[in-house]
Amino acid sequence: MRITRLSSRSGRFAAAAALLLGVGVVAASGAGATGGAAPVRPGHATVVAADAAAPGVAPDVHAAAATAANPCGYVPSVPADDFKGIPQFDAKKAAQPYSVVFHTSQGDITVKALTSAAPCTTNSFRFLIEHGYYNGTHCHRLTTQRLWVLQCGDPTGTGSGGPGYSFNDENLAGATYPAGTVAMANAGPNTNGSQFFFTWKDTKLQPNYTPFGVVTSGMDVLQKIAAAGEDDQNAVGDGYPNDFVQFHHVRIRTDR
Repeated sequence: MRITRLSSRSGRFAAAAALLLGVGVVAASGAGATGGAAPVRPGHATVVAADAAAPGVAPDVHAAAATAANPCGYVPSVPADDFKGIPQFDAKKAAQPYSVVFHTSQGDITVKALTSAAPCTTNSFRFLIEHGYYNGTHCHRLTTQRLWVLQCGDPTGTGSGGPGYSFNDENLAGATYPAGTVAMANAGPNTNGSQFFFTWKDTKLQPNYTPFGVVTSGMDVLQKIAAAGEDDQNAVGDGYPNDFVQFHHVRIRTDR
């Protein structure tokens, strides 16, 4: 699905909302997943997508057959915002445990990468961090009704940006999204890129979004951001965070 680049900020966010969280949301309150606006799905750019309200991803990405040389299905795709190249998969390096420290404008958040459960995703995430991809970017979406996520990882800040490649899903069997989960946003199956989301409260979603990390410190930061609310520009309970959340610096911390 192609995402039209819109010049106005509100237009870009409306497009992002349509992509991210809608399709795969399980409404905790019994309300329909589509609510009153385009659904959001965690995706390339958001958690739930166009027919719901979940984080979603961007255009023209397709599943790639896994091969011995490319077991993760890393393939070129558009858009290519702040392109850093396409990662290669090295099983030995990918297996090395690590944590990520997000130094944000609202405080520090530390995430343990699930390298055993999601080696392709954590390999991609490490690649982007090591190339400074997330430094200076900000989180463009906060949801405070029906699902409880903070979505980040788009260098354009519009919800429609991506790193110039996509890759296949993993770790979806029985996936759940309790508070402190870090998972990929997408635009449908096997459309992972750079966008991801934190759950700041237990969230019910279909198992469509690759979980690849767990918050080990900084839940208070996420909950403070959530408490400040958002501007409802996508839908009621779905918009731009009132507290600006910028990643001043994102770094890898080697775990032993």
